Amino acid sequence: MAKIIVAVNASPRKGWNTDTLVTEAAKGAEAAGAEIIKFDLYRLEKFTGCISCFGCKKEKFKGHCICRDGLTPVLDAIREADGLILGSPIYLSEMTAVFRALYERLTFQNLTYNKENYCCNQNMIPVLLIMTSNAPDTYYTGLVENYKQTLTRLVGPTEVLVSGDTLQLKDYSKLDWPWTIFDPEAKKLRHETVFPEECKKAFAMGAALVK
Repeated sequence: MAKIIVAVNASPRKGWNTDTLVTEAAKGAEAAGAEIIKFDLYRLEKFTGCISCFGCKKEKFKGHCICRDGLTPVLDAIREADGLILGSPIYLSEMTAVFRALYERLTFQNLTYNKENYCCNQNMIPVLLIMTSNAPDTYYTGLVENYKQTLTRLVGPTEVLVSGDTLQLKDYSKLDWPWTIFDPEAKKLRHETVFPEECKKAFAMGAALVK
């Protein structure tokens, strides 16, 4: 039976940096023999982050978020999956709001508040966390490391792919005023030379989830 890899795009921009890298990682997993289930969080039915109801702390629901909304199919799929690809851009020094909502619901359901048994997740799976940013690759090292540690403890062993200094627009000349904080031409060059290599890396890391 083929392994199932869930791929989650937490960017609102279809076909851009984050979505492209998530898609390439999913292609890598598929090439390695996996079945892919992909979700675009911005296109789901309405959902929220954790509502702190503590339903997942009851024995009968342990490890299961009991809030039923647009995220429920995503959480259910991840619970049955053999691997997870998660991708989000950085907006204003944080992952997107929809990523945070999934992250809260995905991790908190497995947290027990018990010293002897910190995590109740019965299906720990490998995770590939993809982060894209207009800032340089190393700008959010601490933030990414925090996510990596928590995901590793509560979802499964996590690897990270960071793509920084990303291209935001196809044509910066059409802006109403120049974005002088960076060089648009340099961003275009990076997108043409470095980003394709990052896509290859995403493909390889996606394949590694299956092995």
